[in-house]
Amino acid sequence: MKGIKPDRSGDVNQFYKKMNKKNILTAALLSTSILVNTAHANVNSEIRSIKSELNAVKKLYEERISDLEKKLKVTNSEVSKNSLRSIYSNDFNPSIGIVLNGTYSNFSKNTSEIAGFAIGEEGERGREGFSIGESELNFSSNIDDKFYGSVTAAIVREDGSDIIELEEAYVRTTPGLGLPTGFEIKAGRALWKLGYLNEHHAHTDDFADRPLPYRVFLNKAFNDDGVQLSYVLPTSFYTEIGGGSFVGDDFPFGSGDGTSNYSAFLRVGGDIGTKQNWRIGASVLSGESKAGRVTNETTVTFTGNTDLFVADLRYNFAPTGNAKNQEFTLQGEYFYRDEDGTYNDTNAGSGDVIFDDNNSGFYTQATYKFKPQWRAGLRYSKLFSSDTPTGLAGSVLDANDHDPETYSTMIDWTNSEFSRIRFQYNHEELSRNNHDNQVMIQYVMSFGAHSAHKY
Repeated sequence: MKGIKPDRSGDVNQFYKKMNKKNILTAALLSTSILVNTAHANVNSEIRSIKSELNAVKKLYEERISDLEKKLKVTNSEVSKNSLRSIYSNDFNPSIGIVLNGTYSNFSKNTSEIAGFAIGEEGERGREGFSIGESELNFSSNIDDKFYGSVTAAIVREDGSDIIELEEAYVRTTPGLGLPTGFEIKAGRALWKLGYLNEHHAHTDDFADRPLPYRVFLNKAFNDDGVQLSYVLPTSFYTEIGGGSFVGDDFPFGSGDGTSNYSAFLRVGGDIGTKQNWRIGASVLSGESKAGRVTNETTVTFTGNTDLFVADLRYNFAPTGNAKNQEFTLQGEYFYRDEDGTYNDTNAGSGDVIFDDNNSGFYTQATYKFKPQWRAGLRYSKLFSSDTPTGLAGSVLDANDHDPETYSTMIDWTNSEFSRIRFQYNHEELSRNNHDNQVMIQYVMSFGAHSAHKY
């Protein structure tokens, strides 16, 4: 028995099994460590590469900024030199722009007299059929470092002939003159600041024709020769005040002497959040017609004093915050006119009839841009006539107990800021027995330089 060795094969097998497990675990740990170290090295390499690229980009932009700063210093130096010298000539070419504003109109009635009101030629209903409307030719430019100038001529057809009417020809100051910030002087002939629509050119309107109050009280627009001062106050919201003095030749005056015709206005406005804005205003235009205001194709004249008061409101809402995509606009103006003088209707053979009374009117409209290129709109206009003066019964100033009104609807397509096509329908009830249905198709096309439209 002593010579027999004990059988330890089982222990050896267990030993080798344990050793194999340890080797496998060690190998696994070693492999994992190698993989982690390799991945870490790769990440570090990638980080170094990104940092290198960032440094290269940073250096490039620092060099670019340095170049721009050098150019800015040179530019400022040149501007400073130029501002110290007087400019006696203008070598810059003016901006030239053309606006084609054509229409096709169809009316159900042959006449369109507005009962109870004497209106100017421009305030009458447009021509039936095809018309070039009020196509415009505009020249504008900075005159020098202190003044800006603009001339706008309207090409219209009257009595079978094409004529050119001078719509605007003015100069205005620029900040270079050194006036207080927000202060401006404009002189010449211009569409003056009065109400809302007056200072806008007709082709920028939301409808193909002007509302009744503008046709009756302003012969579509007031652009007499004169001067107007305006000042935007340094307030937290938009506040502008101003006033002007005019010759008095333009409607609602006539043959004035330039000494007793003036205007004054106040405007305030602001934003409501990021999607809404508003503006309200009040204006007065006062003057005297000394030699007679001629209306209704020279058959009716008025001599005396006229005071016109205008209140205006405009509200914009962009549902998405971007007015280019969607926008709702509500706009309206109220007119009140007081006259003290004499009327004469040659057709009625009335002679001079004393008139001391007032009349009024308003319009309200809403437009909605439901797609970037499409808008639709509704407008309502109404006039309130005065009592018929004794001696003018049966004349155009006889309202016959009727207050004129117009309903309008439109839809337009704007391909770009340079082209627009509009379809419009009007139903006018301008006198007791004159209900006119009107269809209008309008195109507005502009080319060349054209200044931004006023708000």
